[in-house]
Amino acid sequence: MLSFRPAFFVLLLSALLLGSCSGYQKLLKSTDVNKKYEAAIQYYEKGDYFKAGTLLEELNPLLKGRPEAEKAQFYFANTNFQQRNYTLSAYYFKTFYETYPNSQYAEESAFMQAKSLFRDSPDYQLDQTNTIAALEVIQDFLNRFPESRFRAETEGMSQELQKKLENKDFRAARLYYDLRYYQSAVTAFTGFQQQYPASGLAEQAAFYKLSAQHDLARESVEEKQRERYLEAIAFYQNFVDAFPQSKNLKEAERMYENARDEVAKIKSAESTAAK
Repeated sequence: MLSFRPAFFVLLLSALLLGSCSGYQKLLKSTDVNKKYEAAIQYYEKGDYFKAGTLLEELNPLLKGRPEAEKAQFYFANTNFQQRNYTLSAYYFKTFYETYPNSQYAEESAFMQAKSLFRDSPDYQLDQTNTIAALEVIQDFLNRFPESRFRAETEGMSQELQKKLENKDFRAARLYYDLRYYQSAVTAFTGFQQQYPASGLAEQAAFYKLSAQHDLARESVEEKQRERYLEAIAFYQNFVDAFPQSKNLKEAERMYENARDEVAKIKSAESTAAK
């Protein structure tokens, strides 16, 4: 008898699962809106967001004008979020907020739209259109709900997205530098400094800008070297003023001294030529 027990339990489990599935399939085919709604809420509260979402998607058009519609639409938006369908959840949370601006779920819905877009933001190496859109929605949320209980989390998301944009722009500037496109690198690092003055990458940006300008001057035609070395000297002075304890200070000083020597040589050559 003992040898048959495992098979018996497998059959029993299968029967229970089939019964559960058949019950769900009956719900899908049912025309009883109230029964479907109650089941959808039960599935949602148990964390079965797939079944809850499937039922709510069918129910939402049928619940228009009824008091259950508001909760059903909010829950439906969240079933998409919980299943990581972030583009859809952002859309449905936005729709909910616009439809029910005075709802008890309105603030949370606006927050969840921002959170959906935050989750949908790609790695910094990829196109950051979604990241920029997320930042705009986050800022709009903070403006609308300055005292929100979600404020701290929202600000944290904003900071993380800002760092992503910083990383992307810094890497783009660094790529110009690595490819020896020094003039483009100087322009890109200057833009980075203006866009992100408080960035954690500010020191590196200032150093690479100095290095790119120094190498640009070194590789320039004679007519442009003096002006470009003088710019390198100015970049050095800005660098040491902002980052006097930088680990790159010695290398920056080397470039500074070399730039000064080259300017002195150019002045000497010009004086000799003028005699």
